Amino acid sequence: MGNSVTRWSFVIYLSGLITMGYLACGLFFAKFWWRSRDFLFLAFAVAFWLMAADAALLAMLPPEDERRVWVYLLRVPAYLLIVLAIVRKNTDAANKK
Repeated sequence: MGNSVTRWSFVIYLSGLITMGYLACGLFFAKFWWRSRDFLFLAFAVAFWLMAADAALLAMLPPEDERRVWVYLLRVPAYLLIVLAIVRKNTDAANKK
């Protein structure tokens, strides 16, 4: 599939697509949060924006850069936000019954 420069350019291109997808998903959930003011939608929007930042930063750093390891830590709060929002939504629904 070509030399390493061509492969890295393709990886950057795909990372840009992934980043755009995360940003679009974040906007999608932000729109629903704006309409409903439900914390679940806000948490999902912020989580997707954190994952977009993660993908963008990984695309900007070269593969041999040791700082890439630290960028993956952006995923931890994103996934925790999603889990906590779902748990909160389910406990609120159970308390209302």
